[in-house]
Amino acid sequence: MDRDRFLALALKNPVNVAIIEELNRLGLPDAWLVAGCLVQTVWNVITKRAIDHGISDYDVFYFDPDTSWEAEDAVIRTLQARLDHLGAKIEIRNQARVHLWYPDKHGLPYPPLTRSTDGIDRFLTENTQVGVRRAGDSYEVYAPHGFDDIAALIVRPNRALNFSVANYAAKAARWKALWPEMTVIAAE
Repeated sequence: MDRDRFLALALKNPVNVAIIEELNRLGLPDAWLVAGCLVQTVWNVITKRAIDHGISDYDVFYFDPDTSWEAEDAVIRTLQARLDHLGAKIEIRNQARVHLWYPDKHGLPYPPLTRSTDGIDRFLTENTQVGVRRAGDSYEVYAPHGFDDIAALIVRPNRALNFSVANYAAKAARWKALWPEMTVIAAE
């Protein structure tokens, strides 16, 4: 699978398209739709399931040097108000703030990031290290590991600094129950 095929399949989900378009309208700094909602849409097309099968939420990353909770909360409220009609759970996170709360929540180190794609690079699985955003009349796709694992429904660990074997196992087990044809590469 190449970038264009991945993008064509990921954009079959109208929720993905609506979020990407709204991010573009809002002009949030370094804003991307990321991770599972993109990959799982592609899996659903490939396996001929409902387009939203198994998608628990839609993750949005942006990077704003204002690391106050108030600033992030204002973005969350604005985006949720504009996208509430979709009926989808949308998780919006300022990647400039993640290091402030992640260690307390997950008990793992999380050095500060310098851009949104740094956050994508720290996902638990390589196949979900993807992001899409508008770039003029087209789209920009970030996928440091390419698309082969996505196309083949392979899940493999991404041993970033914040990697957790337990969290990886739980995520992989949830996905395997939803997409039984998936191949999971063990974390150990």
